[in-house]
Amino acid sequence: MTVDAISNFTLSGVHHVQLAIPPGGEGLSRVFWADLLGMTELEKPLEPGSLDGCWFRGDGLEIHLVVETDFHPFRRAHPAILVHRLADLARHLEDHGHPVTWEDGQPGFDRLCTLDKVGNRLEFLEPRSLS
Repeated sequence: MTVDAISNFTLSGVHHVQLAIPPGGEGLSRVFWADLLGMTELEKPLEPGSLDGCWFRGDGLEIHLVVETDFHPFRRAHPAILVHRLADLARHLEDHGHPVTWEDGQPGFDRLCTLDKVGNRLEFLEPRSLS
């Protein structure tokens, strides 16, 4: 049975991706997400336990970074972020000390992976042109 047979809802996109950072990792995260990728840091809502970490927004995507005392970077799990002009992003990342690995396996997309400043795996994809 499909969801259509039991409900009228639709999934419409991703609001944010949450990643873990180590205690004190906010500064490194600002360098990567704001300075390097050009995202804007957001003011976090005042909720219990929300003082640590930082949030960023850019081009319809939000990244929420939360501090975990027993931090282990994601090596396999990862967000996959759509990009226009992926080759330009690759050069920009490499010029700023973030090696990229070009990967196959996602039909219809060019993709690369890199690590953020705290070691989390990130995937960036661009749809291949049909020409």
